[in-house]
Amino acid sequence: MTTLVETRYASSPEAVKKYDTTELRNEFLISNLMQKGKVNLTYSHYDRYIAGSAVPEAPLRLESIDPLKADFFLERREMGIINVGDNGSVDIDGESYQLGHKDALYIGMGAKDVVFKSDDPKKPAMFYINSAPAHTTYPTKKVSLEEANKLELGSLETANHRTVNQMIIGGIVTTCQLQMGMTELKTGSVWNTMPAHVHDRRMEVYFYMDVPEGQSVCHFMGQPQETRHIWMQNNQAVISPPWSIHCGSGTSNYTFIWGMAGENLDYGDMDVAKITELR
Repeated sequence: MTTLVETRYASSPEAVKKYDTTELRNEFLISNLMQKGKVNLTYSHYDRYIAGSAVPEAPLRLESIDPLKADFFLERREMGIINVGDNGSVDIDGESYQLGHKDALYIGMGAKDVVFKSDDPKKPAMFYINSAPAHTTYPTKKVSLEEANKLELGSLETANHRTVNQMIIGGIVTTCQLQMGMTELKTGSVWNTMPAHVHDRRMEVYFYMDVPEGQSVCHFMGQPQETRHIWMQNNQAVISPPWSIHCGSGTSNYTFIWGMAGENLDYGDMDVAKITELR
């Protein structure tokens, strides 16, 4: 099989308080991404969000999966893709979109035939995939890293100097509810998303990448007064429920891709948790 699927169910904050390390990782960590020759998908019951990957040596076709009960994958969905590997392309109903390293692609609802390809099978593209339910069709659009809306946030003094690249977001791409982007931490900075926040109107998934060999990122989650942590390795993702903070600190600088969906498209809709009040 070239398509692997896993389902994750929603967990209440009261239940998560009682999870040990293994239970926490089993519920929220996605550790099986970027397998060569495979499409790997995790279906979350938080906002019916799907996070996954496709690493084509030979061309890989996006197939419908059983949880969708759909004739084709994007029958009632939209999708965002960011290539974190070498050059490749995504063919959509016969039209090809070339994606270089860190280029993004939005695919609107209704696209039937989606095929992932690598320019060089020995140096494959690595497509990180997010998908959410959609209510109408918007045009497919490629967004390069250079075309992203860039926000410079934080500072070296607080170890969180970073560039937020907004890629699949209003003003650049019209979507139903999906938003995606990439945050790059500067050398010497390790904290992301500080001060931490929750947004009960949206869930989110973080995909950690560019983590140097031998280094790790500690991802923090949970309610602001009841936090938990998950140690993350390169090319792993973590599901963040709407009631949970989502922030992390690495043993070096790194990059992460954020994707979210839910009640609204207001990027700034968040409830900030004061750093001194986290527990």
